[in-house]
Amino acid sequence: MLETAIVAARLAGQRAMEELRYVHKTIKNGKELVTQADPICQKIIIDRIRETYPEHGFIAEEGEEGKLLHIPPRSGTPIWWIVDPIDGTNNFANGILCFSVSIAAVLDGKPILGVIFEPSTDAMYTAALDMDARLNGSRITVSQDTIDRFTSFGVDSHPLASIEIGKQKIMEQTRYRCLGSTALHMAYVARGAMIGMIAPAARLWDIAAGIILIERAGGMVTNAQGQSLMPVDLENDAAKQFQTLATNQKVHRKMLEIFSKK
Repeated sequence: MLETAIVAARLAGQRAMEELRYVHKTIKNGKELVTQADPICQKIIIDRIRETYPEHGFIAEEGEEGKLLHIPPRSGTPIWWIVDPIDGTNNFANGILCFSVSIAAVLDGKPILGVIFEPSTDAMYTAALDMDARLNGSRITVSQDTIDRFTSFGVDSHPLASIEIGKQKIMEQTRYRCLGSTALHMAYVARGAMIGMIAPAARLWDIAAGIILIERAGGMVTNAQGQSLMPVDLENDAAKQFQTLATNQKVHRKMLEIFSKK
């Protein structure tokens, strides 16, 4: 299954890079950018996975009429594939190469494998149950750094009152970064490039692969109150928003203190 996800992610990422030559962007649901490449890359991923696993279910960002794609498993083991064909669409739509492909497989509400692919650097992040987190085949782990002015922390560009005070504090204490892709923030936490990241209202397809990647790399993922995000009811809660705090574990308690205060 992991190999299937890797192949699907690479095919979609390569197509996304080709589509950059003539990007056509529109606004979805009055608030989100979408390009012609998003559904094209999503179809590439789903078609590739279905070749091997036709009975599995899918949750993906690009459904009909601006809704999510929600296809339940048909029989057998109830595995769902969670797909974000281009995480960082705003970047992609404006020719900024900081975007990723995110694919996870979920069983019983928890990710069992995850792949995040950064096409512009050919960086393939992978993880699965009972396996190490890896970058292009080499093992990666979260950092052991603490909060200081030389460490990086990923912040979300969407303002939300629930974390704005905490976000301001962390921006004062670190070399904060906003890459424009939640999945890439999580991948960079897993590889030790960032000590943590915060996303106040992420979607499942933004974080599913990143959760298992960070956990297999030795990090932690919770909400700002320290509660686990998984398991999730994919039949009823696939479209919900997830307040997501991911760290290298060493700084998690301090981050909870920063972001849980009003």
